[in-house]
Amino acid sequence: SSCGEVSGRGVCQDVVPSNSPVGAQFPFSGIDDRENWPIVFYNRTCQCQGNFMGYNCGECRFGYTGPNCTVRRNMIRKEIFRMTTAEKDKLIAYLNLAKRTISPDYVITTGTYEQMNNGSNPMFADINVYDLFVWLHYYASRDAFLEDGSVWANIDFAHEAPGFLPWHRFFLLLWEREIQKVTGDDNFT
Repeated sequence: SSCGEVSGRGVCQDVVPSNSPVGAQFPFSGIDDRENWPIVFYNRTCQCQGNFMGYNCGECRFGYTGPNCTVRRNMIRKEIFRMTTAEKDKLIAYLNLAKRTISPDYVITTGTYEQMNNGSNPMFADINVYDLFVWLHYYASRDAFLEDGSVWANIDFAHEAPGFLPWHRFFLLLWEREIQKVTGDDNFT
């Protein structure tokens, strides 16, 4: 069932974007795909219950495991300069595997909402797991494309805003999760 409604993992609901102003540092309104993310691309999503998460509430929230996501699991990241040669080799091998593995769950947009004719001409493509994270980081920090075809380069939503730390923390957790899925190594951090 969508969002795991039958099993109680989650429910489908409307996306309600924030109505908070973007701030004086971005003097435009209604021109960037990211202003009311994700409403320009979809308007319904899963609201996961308990310790479930994911686009379909089919995974455990970070830090949990087990069939009902009730078992607490602590993962410790090792500082890269303290990794053994074997651990570094494994990391490189995992990254190379991610570069050769198409994501089974995600696609990327290949055009702006305007280029998609306000959504009536979808422009999406498959992507490998490694490049998915390159793209996510780019999309969050890229320049804003203005209505007249010019570019507003004076903004970086991923790095020049209050969400810098929590966004990158979530980014890293999601990256680790996807590498774990690609490799089958649930202990990868």
